[in-house]
Amino acid sequence: MSLENKKEALIAELSGIRDPQHRFALVIAKGGSRSPLEAVYKTDEFKIAGCLANLWMVPNLHEGNCYYISDSDSSIVRGIAGLLCDFYSGAAPEEILQMDTSFLADVGINQHLTQNRKNGLGRLEETMKDFARAHLPAEANPAS
Repeated sequence: MSLENKKEALIAELSGIRDPQHRFALVIAKGGSRSPLEAVYKTDEFKIAGCLANLWMVPNLHEGNCYYISDSDSSIVRGIAGLLCDFYSGAAPEEILQMDTSFLADVGINQHLTQNRKNGLGRLEETMKDFARAHLPAEANPAS
């Protein structure tokens, strides 16, 4: 599924929940049902700097597509980070770099976050895009 299709599906799912608190609770609940990262990945190598909560993200490239898994000791951060990982996973690096996730604010995902949490999650997305940029195919990567 393309990121544009994922975006439309996510907007439809979240917009279908009228109460912003319930919408946010759904994201947190989904985060709570995620499998925790193995301890071997909860290291500085995978830790996202700039987040008040402990947040780890493990990127992987498989058959030319990026995949991400994450974990946090904060249920809010875990839920939103998981949503971002699910959203971007399976996409080609070029597609990830072209996608803007500001639509998440439009469906009320960011409105309940402190500025520090927003900054940390922004850093997560930057790190995901940095990984995608580093794995662009040679013909699409001017640095190659």
